[in-house]
Parts: sequence; structure tokens; C-alpha cells
Amino acid sequence: MCLAIPGKIVEIFVENGLPMGLIDFSGARNNACLSYTPEVEVGQYVIVHAGFALQILNEEEALASLQELTRLSAFMEADAAKTKDGGA
Repeated sequence: MCLAIPGKIVEIFVENGLPMGLIDFSGARNNACLSYTPEVEVGQYVIVHAGFALQILNEEEALASLQELTRLSAFMEADAAKTKDGGA
């Protein structure tokens, strides 16, 4: 299964001749290649998979995806805690 994560572009730069972006993923920052989204601008959201920004998202779509990922994470943590405690 593949998972692409939405993040916000905070900086755009060139590295080894490739357009790159510093992406903020809810506080965690990482670089991603912007070759597939050359028209993206600082402040916009993109979906990133395997180090590549694949698509530009509008802010509403990005925030809805992040909210759903947060909800899923909380559900998984609660389920793991139940399993650890013997299902109680």
C-alpha cells in the first residue's frame, strides 16, 4: 500500500539542477522534488510520495486529509493500547 502525505511548501530552491521544496508536514520538515509540480508556489500544499510532490492541493483538501490522518492515527494508537493491555 502506498501513502502520499499532504504538506505545505515553505521554501523552493534548486538542488543538482532539480526544483526542490522544503515541505512542512504538520511540524516535521523534509525536502521533496518539485519536478512534477513546477508551477507550485510557497504557501501551497502538495501531496508527497517517495520524495516527490505529485499534485498540488487546495488548502481545504489538504487540511481535510491531514485531519483524517490525525483521526486515523489516534484510532490506531487506541487500538494498539487495547491490544497491549490484553483487549481490556
